[in-house]
Amino acid sequence: MVKYFFMNQAELLARLNGIEWNDFECKRAQRGVPEDAYKTVSSFSNTAGGWLVFGVSETQGRLEITGVEEPDKVQNDFLTVLRSGQKLNRVITVDAQHFDIDGKHVFAFYVPESPRVEKPIYLKGDPRQSYIRRGAGDEQCTPRELGHLLRDASQVRYDSEILTNFSADKCFDADTVRWYQDHFARRSPEHTKIVDPNEFLLNWNFIVERDGQRLPTRAAVLLFGDDPYVRQILPKPVLDYQRIDTAFDHWSSVQRWHDRYVFEENIFKTWQGLIARYMRIAERPFSIDPKTLRRNDDPPDYVAFREAAINLLIHQDYGDHGRKASIRLFTDRTVFWNPGDSLATEAELLDPTEKEVRNPSIVKAFRRIGLSDQAGTGIRAIFRNWHDLGRVPPRLTSDKGGQTFELVLLNKPLVTGAMRHLSEALGTHLTSEQTDILALALSLPAGEPLSLTAIRSLGFATTQQARAVADDLVREQLLEPLSAMQFRASDAIRQRFALGETRPTEQATAEVTAEVTAEVRRLLAVISGEMKRVDIQQAIGLKHEKHFRDAYLLPALAAGVIEMTHPDKPRSSKQRYRLTVQGKTVLNLRS
Repeated sequence: MVKYFFMNQAELLARLNGIEWNDFECKRAQRGVPEDAYKTVSSFSNTAGGWLVFGVSETQGRLEITGVEEPDKVQNDFLTVLRSGQKLNRVITVDAQHFDIDGKHVFAFYVPESPRVEKPIYLKGDPRQSYIRRGAGDEQCTPRELGHLLRDASQVRYDSEILTNFSADKCFDADTVRWYQDHFARRSPEHTKIVDPNEFLLNWNFIVERDGQRLPTRAAVLLFGDDPYVRQILPKPVLDYQRIDTAFDHWSSVQRWHDRYVFEENIFKTWQGLIARYMRIAERPFSIDPKTLRRNDDPPDYVAFREAAINLLIHQDYGDHGRKASIRLFTDRTVFWNPGDSLATEAELLDPTEKEVRNPSIVKAFRRIGLSDQAGTGIRAIFRNWHDLGRVPPRLTSDKGGQTFELVLLNKPLVTGAMRHLSEALGTHLTSEQTDILALALSLPAGEPLSLTAIRSLGFATTQQARAVADDLVREQLLEPLSAMQFRASDAIRQRFALGETRPTEQATAEVTAEVTAEVRRLLAVISGEMKRVDIQQAIGLKHEKHFRDAYLLPALAAGVIEMTHPDKPRSSKQRYRLTVQGKTVLNLRS
């Protein structure tokens, strides 16, 4: 998400009408700087930055402007402390703004995220007094969280450290090294072939010579190590793989998986085992070269899975021994979860440029044998191939407070039949790019903005290209600009989309029928005449209203198989739902 270092008065008032959250904190600060303000500075610096506002109080859960009574003193005291490097271990530079609102002084300070090598930012010379931002609070770092910050800050990366208590003659798995040598020879025939395994690893800096000894690096053992040695330096599994044959929303943690394997081998053996399991469930069965694990015409779903899985293996925080990476395959999505947040923003991940990485030795090892796309393009390849499949863009969540990274591949079409019907009914020709953007905006919950970064995830090479197409939709009055970086679908378009556009043709009926889920079919089967929401829910036998709305009611409206009796008043107490012409046709075809 793009951070703004400038805030105007209207934006400030809008934030005050909301709640304090991970990038927004308010303090009363009438005559002096409160001590806990510096905890917020620490947490913003260690996490993703944010606004610290003086002159605002919280009363009964609401933010109220009370004003700073000694503005010069408060501002000068605060900035002097930040610039002195005394209360905090580093000098902190903030963007400061002053507002006069109804005669009351308010200050807004933007505290940026500190560079990786300067973290952690802590108080009173004690690294244990480091804070991170989680939700609306400043939380003192746990030992695990502090260790994560220190590892990322180190000039010598964690995977490059030399293991002085290991012998390079004993700790490697011969089959894994030979497998890698064969891959490397095919990939780079111009290099002189080195047959001896240890000489090969020495040549590529996986083994180093020190005081007459040959010692392995941490990356070497993680990548090529024999199982006992891997477990000595990594007392957790490399990966927890789970196949769960149900939809994500229908599953709970108390249910069992249908296939599970916990990988505790080295990273390359884990990779080979993971691909073997993926081949059992691939959407489009195909054969691959067992030696290279690739083919010339890789299907988009395999490319997306491959790049996401490699991203998980090469970027996780292997120094976090309390949490293990996982891949969970549901029927409607695949979730890749990693300990260790991304060192780049989501917008930067979509740029085709070299990124700073957590495990440079492990990353280079994968790239040398072609198991990862060119530097800086892995995430772009995932998005590009998922877009080629016509699906909604993957979801990325880099949680700097929780120090986690999650990537979700959703098996959900971006442009549905309802969207195609709407596009035709608008009476204006939309390009495929415009249709994709409008479909993405309509797929978001009402009120959730569509960012330029999200638009870029549809395959646009630059932010400028994404903005140009979004601006075209604004001129067509299909999108409304919320800011320079955010848009939303207009209320009129959202309403028309929710109602669905019916076309009583065989083609349209076939398209809608193909998209109707089993849940929607159950809903269609119980509707008789005009019915209340609660009556339909009871007829199906569901207890939870949210699940009914998300899985049954809203998809049925979006597909155009049911409609509201009062579409202009969606929340009316007199609201009823009935079958559309297409809904009746689908039901008859089903019967």
